[in-house]
Amino acid sequence: MRKRNAARRAVFALAATALSVGALTACSGGGAGGSNGGSPDDIEKALEEGGEITYWSWTPSAEAQVEAFQKKYPNVKVNYVNAGTNTEEYTKLQNAIKAGSGAPDVVQIEYYAFPQFALSDSLLDLAPYGFGDLAGDYSPGTWGSVEFDGKIYGLPQDSGPMALFYNKEVFDQFGIAVPTTWDEYVAAAEKLHAADPTKYITADTGDSGFTTSMIWQAGGTPFQTSGTDVTIDLQDEGSKIFADNWNRLVEGGLLSDTPSWSDEWFKGLGDGSIASLVIGAWMPGVLESSVPDGAGKWAVAPIPTYDGTPVTAENGGGGQAVTKQSKNPALAAGFLKWLNNDEESLKIFAESGGFPSTTAQLSDPAFVDQESEYFGGQKINQVLTQASSEVREGWSYLPFQVYANSIYGDTVGQAYATQGDLNEGLAAWQEQLVQYGNDQGFAVNK
Repeated sequence: MRKRNAARRAVFALAATALSVGALTACSGGGAGGSNGGSPDDIEKALEEGGEITYWSWTPSAEAQVEAFQKKYPNVKVNYVNAGTNTEEYTKLQNAIKAGSGAPDVVQIEYYAFPQFALSDSLLDLAPYGFGDLAGDYSPGTWGSVEFDGKIYGLPQDSGPMALFYNKEVFDQFGIAVPTTWDEYVAAAEKLHAADPTKYITADTGDSGFTTSMIWQAGGTPFQTSGTDVTIDLQDEGSKIFADNWNRLVEGGLLSDTPSWSDEWFKGLGDGSIASLVIGAWMPGVLESSVPDGAGKWAVAPIPTYDGTPVTAENGGGGQAVTKQSKNPALAAGFLKWLNNDEESLKIFAESGGFPSTTAQLSDPAFVDQESEYFGGQKINQVLTQASSEVREGWSYLPFQVYANSIYGDTVGQAYATQGDLNEGLAAWQEQLVQYGNDQGFAVNK
């Protein structure tokens, strides 16, 4: 992960210059915590003395983890708040940081958003509390998403190496072999929809996270940062490989237009009208909790590739951070350390369906060889942990990726809506991102 980490370190060199104007500077209000001082001993002392902190998260395991933590540390009160999922939470967090008050002590942040909040000097550096000693406890990719230039802005919680989730019952019914290449996947889409026009290989109406992950898997590196210079090239080789391949499904009308995460989407996953998903390893828990009709029908296989070489990308996943507004940073750091590094907490998280980022769990036979009743007894974690070791190196996000994702629907999303060329949608996305980045003080494509 050296290239990826180097790119991320370069992003953080921008904090004193490129963000002197624009939205992120407005977010740079600090707080009582600060990033100086602190020690591992302070954590133990804070946990013993107790106090009250606030935790924002949307994970299914959050409430159970908070309850277990408070049972172990009865002098600590953790106020759990579900502040909304990703963008909704980030908007509230950004507003609180701008106002200088109202931010939680501990907050959930996805990996793609970590650079943006750390750049605005809103997150506490946890290195003084000894968090650097925990690096070996996590997979390299996830640790590289929270550690930048010697500063540690959080701890990883989960990861999302991509795999192919497919309805085995539907595949068997229509004589479709599990595709190992993208050519085979497109052929399967054509065969399935021709045999039954009510069925589609997958649903995709345009999703920024999916698109960037697929470009990542195809070898694209469209976002590069060096000093104050940002290069955006959504027509690079990997971006074009993805777009040209996926165009065959978009332009061919072979994708269901059912919006992801809608009631209809979950229904389609249950009744077989949506026959597969290319998605992160956290998906099993979602299927088990939200698609009961799919029990015994679904299976997992490696993600298709372009040339047969096993390679995948991350899709989703994130961790937690301590904000600089925390009035008790040592206590907040203690809670965060327990949350993402304590065996009891990690077990609760795994039982809720989350896919781990910790090396101990990823190599534990009890986890790797566990049979899934929902997936017909398949040992799905054998596939998913293997995928975690095949994530392509060299990827980095934009230092304003949250904004980038927010305008995706108006650019690339329009290509999906019109069954048009994704290359044109990516070009429109790039044009708006270049303008935005320059407006924020970056030197983009100059």
